[in-house]
Amino acid sequence: MVAVVNQNDPETVVAAAGLDPTTTVLGDLSKDELVTALQGSVSSGVGRRLERDQRFYADRLVFESQAKWDEVCASDEPPAGCTGGARDRGNILTLVEQRVVQPDIIAGEGLIPSVLNGQAFRDRIEDEFINVPEKYPDYTFEQVRFQWRAWLSWRFVTSPSSSTPEIAGISTAILGSLWLVLIAALFAVPVGVGAAIYLEEFARPNRLNDILQTNINNLAGVPSIIYGMLGLAVFVRVLEPITSGSLFGDFAPNGRTVMSAGLTLGVMSLPVVIISSQEALRAVPSSLRQAGMGLGATRWQTVRSQVLPVAVPGIMTGTILAVARAIGETAPLILVGAAGFITVAPSDPFSQFTALPIQIFQWTSLPQPEWRNLASAASLVLLILLLALNAAAVILRNRYSRRLT
Repeated sequence: MVAVVNQNDPETVVAAAGLDPTTTVLGDLSKDELVTALQGSVSSGVGRRLERDQRFYADRLVFESQAKWDEVCASDEPPAGCTGGARDRGNILTLVEQRVVQPDIIAGEGLIPSVLNGQAFRDRIEDEFINVPEKYPDYTFEQVRFQWRAWLSWRFVTSPSSSTPEIAGISTAILGSLWLVLIAALFAVPVGVGAAIYLEEFARPNRLNDILQTNINNLAGVPSIIYGMLGLAVFVRVLEPITSGSLFGDFAPNGRTVMSAGLTLGVMSLPVVIISSQEALRAVPSSLRQAGMGLGATRWQTVRSQVLPVAVPGIMTGTILAVARAIGETAPLILVGAAGFITVAPSDPFSQFTALPIQIFQWTSLPQPEWRNLASAASLVLLILLLALNAAAVILRNRYSRRLT
C-alpha cells in the first residue's frame, strides 16, 4: 500500500479533454483524447520539446508548425523526432501522468503489514501530517490517496522509463536488451561456430593453432570490463563511421549505439561459443566421419551432412548460455555509452539505447526508496528472461537429441 498525492487531479485532466470526469477515467481515454488533454495542460514550449523528442502522429503535427518542423529537421543536428516513429497511446498516457497529473508517492508499506493492518499505515500518515507538518510542507492530508500498488506489473513492463518513479517502466530497457542480444548472436554464432569447425575438423596440429586455441581458452575467463574497454576503443572510436551509421546516412552523432554495444557483447560471447561448439563437435563419434569419407564424400560434405546435424544440440545449448550471460552484463555497456535514462526505444542498430542491467544500476544509485523498489522489480524481470533462455537451451537440446535418436 502506498500514500499518493497528485499535483493535479486526473478528473481535471479528463475535463481538459472535453469529457465528463464523472463517467470517464484517465486510463480509458483514447490516443486523440490524451493528446487533447495534453494540449490543454502543458505550455506550447513544453509541447514542442516533447514533439521534437518523438512525434505524436506520423501524418500531422500537434504543437509545432510544419515550416518550423522542416527547418529544425534540416539542421546539422536534427532531433530524434525527425527520424523516429510516432508515439503510441501508452507512451502518451505516461506523458500525461508524468507532466500533468504528477503523482508523488510520499510513503509506502509492505504487503504483509498492509494486508494485516492497513489502517495502522493510514493512521501513521495522518499522525505525521498533524504532529510533523514540516515533513510534508506542500501537501495536506486531504490530498492523500491510499492505493494498492504492485511494483511489478504489466504496465511496468510495457511503459517507458520516466523521471517519476510512480509511472516509470522498463519497456525501453527490454527492447534495448533484445536488440543487443540479436546483434550479439548474429555476430557470435556464425563466427564462433565457423571457428570451432575449422579448429576441430580442418586445422592441422601446429604451433600457430595451439597458440590460437590457448588464447581462446584464456579469453573465456577475461573480465567483462576488459571487453568494454575493447569495444570503446574499436567499435565506438575506430569504427565510428560504421557503428554510428554515418557511412550509410545521417544517424547517430557518435559511435555509442546499439551496434557498438551488440558487437562488444558478441566479442565477449565468442570464446564461450567457440569452446562449447568444439565440445559438441568432439562428442560426435569418429565413425560417422569415417563412414562419410569412405563413401567418397569430401571433408566439408562429411562435416555439413553428418557431423553438424549431430552436434547441433550441443552447439545451440552453448550458444544460448553464452547469450544469456551477455544479457546480464553491465560494465561493458557502461563503457560503450549505454544511456542511464532514455524514453524512446531503439528503432534501428544506430540508435541510442539502454538495457535492463543499466536501468537496474541507475535506479539502485538513486536515494529514494521508490527507485529501489523499481530496481527490485526490474531484477525479477531480468531473472525471468535468464531463466527463459536457460529453459530454451534445455528444451532445444532435448528435442534435437530425441530427433537424432
